[in-house]
Amino acid sequence: MRFDIDGSNEKAQHAYNDTNGMGEHQLGYDPDLAHPAAGYRDGEVAMLPPGVSERKLLTKIDLRIVPVLSIMYLLAFLDRTNVANAAIFGLQKDLGLSGTQYSTALTIFFVPYVVFEIPSNIILKRLRPHVWLSICMFGFGLVTICQGLVQGYGGFLTTRFFLGFFETGMFPGAFYLIGMWYKRHEAQKRYTFFFASTTLAGAFGGLLASAIGKMNGMEGYLGWRWVFILEGCLTCVVSFVWFFAIPDFPEDAKWVTEPEREYIKARLRDDQGKSALERRITFKDVVNCFKDYKIIVGGFMYFGLIVPAYSYAYFAPTIIKTYGYSAIETQLHSVPPWAAAFGWSMLTAAISDRLRHRFAFAMINIFIAIAGFAILMTEHHNTDLEYGALFMITSGTYSAMPVIVCWFSMNLGGHHRRAVGTAWQIGFGNIGGIIASYSFEATDAKTFFHKGYSICMGFICLSAVACIIYFLACLTQNRNREKSHDVGLTEYEKTEMGDMSPDYRYML
Repeated sequence: MRFDIDGSNEKAQHAYNDTNGMGEHQLGYDPDLAHPAAGYRDGEVAMLPPGVSERKLLTKIDLRIVPVLSIMYLLAFLDRTNVANAAIFGLQKDLGLSGTQYSTALTIFFVPYVVFEIPSNIILKRLRPHVWLSICMFGFGLVTICQGLVQGYGGFLTTRFFLGFFETGMFPGAFYLIGMWYKRHEAQKRYTFFFASTTLAGAFGGLLASAIGKMNGMEGYLGWRWVFILEGCLTCVVSFVWFFAIPDFPEDAKWVTEPEREYIKARLRDDQGKSALERRITFKDVVNCFKDYKIIVGGFMYFGLIVPAYSYAYFAPTIIKTYGYSAIETQLHSVPPWAAAFGWSMLTAAISDRLRHRFAFAMINIFIAIAGFAILMTEHHNTDLEYGALFMITSGTYSAMPVIVCWFSMNLGGHHRRAVGTAWQIGFGNIGGIIASYSFEATDAKTFFHKGYSICMGFICLSAVACIIYFLACLTQNRNREKSHDVGLTEYEKTEMGDMSPDYRYML
């Protein structure tokens, strides 16, 4: 796996000036006022070993971090959403679940998933990533197996709760870990590839379920039970290997040399600010973050997309089955939209990085998804057109999400503002999963799922409005700061202010 590093080359290992083509500093402080250039630490040069360039070092980091975390999250998303595949094979009928009970079981997942995100990251720092994340992997793999053995509503509800509990650390933990290895301008492609593992999980889940479904009745278990049992076993096996594969933070990583470690720490210190990295986050930091309305808006940007994203993840097989396909055919037809979303999201990320712009790509993808829902709300007799609309929904929604998350996160200057702001956006946004769980029911097929499509349309429009507000806020503040004069702040004060510093420029 190889990611191009904008602005870095082998001849410039100790300095980096990130400009946007207009002579402005794209993200962070003005170069003339910044901390010592990457490669310096405490006034001394942190040199790379002979024969090792920054590009080679970043490639080494890419190969160790991005694939491992992406596969980990792929399995997490697979175990979270395989309930949609199991439903096609008769889960609700076999357990005697009403539509409301099924939706409640989906909803209960999000309670611990939202509540324990921040505590999970605290444990992650104390136990080290490879320990905590592998424990969580084994935990949600084991719970997934148990889902295949439940005999009623109570057991199903319990397993869904603990699935959310063990999966709570996956996304924020991996997101935080990636941010501890890369500078801000390097993170977009990595985050997008990591995020795109959700679409691969959807495609892989459909293929796997179509094969597992043929085991219906084997050893006395119905096909839907085998979906949970086998996919849970896969996760448990991988968790043992991932105990040794999951990377730790730079200061603890054994697979980089000491000079490489010092260089990595120095370049991050230059990018994010030494004081902001080392001090603890205080309650005052949290309060100050929420005084900035852009933080609140960032939560609604993500919240609006989570509703259609989980609606599709949980109910796509149910929708596709109404097009007249058998259970196996339904699973197979669920694969292409996911695969298309993966390809489109990677293309979006590549072009967005090259142009160094986020807003337009977020809006284009949102409009694609809106168009898809508009087709489904108005066309009820052309199954080919309806199926094509699903491609638009997945590609638009699952491509806009990584753009929005990375745009917001990378615009948060300072470790404390990024930690609080990102936790807020992801935590608040995932509440949308609760709404998604009640948006669609099998009985809604009589009305062509009009209720669910309308709900998704409304929330994705909310995301569009939030994106526009956020863009205008960033644009206005950038212009105001261009006109402002030096107010006599020290470099330490500017670093502590993060993106609120008068020298900071937001990515648009």
